Amino acid sequence: MPGRRLGVSLAFAFIILLQLGLSGCSRILVQNGMNTGLGEGSAPASSAQGPGEPETTLTFYFGGDKKALTDKVWSKVSDYVKAKGLNVDFSIRFIPWPDYSGKLLVMAASGDKWDLNFDSENSFQQMAARGSYMPLNDLLPKDAPHLYERYKNAGTTLTAATVNGEIVGLPWTVKMNQRFYAGWRADLAEKAGIYRSPDSVRTIEDVDELLHELKMAYPDAKLTRTNSLPIYQTRDEWADLGFHGLGFYLNDPRITVRAIEEQPFYLEAAKMSKRWYDDNILNRDAMIDKESTAVQWRNGKTLFTLTSHEWAYAADPGFADPSYRQQMSLLYPDRKFVNRSPIANVLAINRNSEHADLVLRFLDMVETDRTLYDLVIYGIEGETYQLDGDTAAYPDHMEFASSNYMDWEGQWAFWNPDFMRPTQTYPEGFWKEETRFAELPMNVESPVEGLFITDGNVSSELETRDQVYEDMGKAIEYGDVDNVEQSLDAYIQKQKSSGLQNIIDDVQSQVDRYLASRPRG
Repeated sequence: MPGRRLGVSLAFAFIILLQLGLSGCSRILVQNGMNTGLGEGSAPASSAQGPGEPETTLTFYFGGDKKALTDKVWSKVSDYVKAKGLNVDFSIRFIPWPDYSGKLLVMAASGDKWDLNFDSENSFQQMAARGSYMPLNDLLPKDAPHLYERYKNAGTTLTAATVNGEIVGLPWTVKMNQRFYAGWRADLAEKAGIYRSPDSVRTIEDVDELLHELKMAYPDAKLTRTNSLPIYQTRDEWADLGFHGLGFYLNDPRITVRAIEEQPFYLEAAKMSKRWYDDNILNRDAMIDKESTAVQWRNGKTLFTLTSHEWAYAADPGFADPSYRQQMSLLYPDRKFVNRSPIANVLAINRNSEHADLVLRFLDMVETDRTLYDLVIYGIEGETYQLDGDTAAYPDHMEFASSNYMDWEGQWAFWNPDFMRPTQTYPEGFWKEETRFAELPMNVESPVEGLFITDGNVSSELETRDQVYEDMGKAIEYGDVDNVEQSLDAYIQKQKSSGLQNIIDDVQSQVDRYLASRPRG
């Protein structure tokens, strides 16, 4: 997931991908109308290798924890594609999410020769801007023609993964919105006599009141690792650029790039987080705890979370104990909020890969072969999943938290709307509802969707900005400062003296050029 980033870029990248089940890197059923003409189990013509070609091992990287039967499943994947003419084995490796983007950057800089990896948003932009990913303009239509056709049917999806005319990533083609829902353990709240009517928790004041009631009822419990900043951003319709704490207001027709720490809501959020920190509502280890927030929520280690429509309405939230119950309420439902970007979930081929053609042939097979798709996404029928009609269900005595393969993390960029099965978590019709939600009037496309921000002109200033955030800004956002106003003033001044205006000017010029290049309509 995205590495070190300011404001919501750091503090809440994991709310979307860790805390919210890491699925939400999710997919909405988008009808792309593609008809490959291939039946289930058929391999595309592009997958065939010549006779006698040596066996090749493809190395793939994903984020999160490796599930127990991963190697066994991918051994079956290898057997299957070999039978179809693609002579490859797979080495499937995982890096914990908090370390993921940083390790990718180090590996790329050292010239490592892995083949394919999952990436997302700011992390993807950093890797692509440094030339870490292979251009696919010629290879994609040649070696993965069916996948390429899906992208053409999806419109401008590839634009978001294009840098200086070079396609450097393979984004998902699904649509969703991850505006924030407040979520709390309803079973514990009701046990303590704390009740909220449906959809009644809508504002930061509502959340603050609820958290204090929960803390009074459960004084020794760890309530939350989530600070208040994203709630204020939602209230004020702030659009994060996913670039080192810069953003703009959705009601600003000029798309003026601003630094988040200089916005009035940032001070309000810092004061609220300080209140939560002092009242032991915000966990004291929130800044350093690297355990997945998703795992903590599902295992009952926290009582409150911020989540999305996806997890507010999932049939099975994945709780470790079936007695746990959640209640969810949409925050600031009348405010505009940007839909997720195509580069929220991306597959990218390492520039140093020696097997890019084989990777693309494999991806094209996954695109066209339902049996292979089921193997990659769900695993081995009878061992990692079982079919109940068309639904992929957990085997007996298994659930989300104990899954030995299904719901593995980082799979989201593989999702194909033509092949996706209903699951216990996402029943039939779930993703159509997600699409409907994303298309509501308050959920909007970013006015700079498709903009790829490069950092080459201000790389040293950005490095300093990130370090100043680590040294000063993070503690302010989590309430771990003695005096909010003094600490924030010092932080703002330090950022200004470290080249902030150069950064803003450079990014603003990129935004302006992008907007000027778009057709007017």
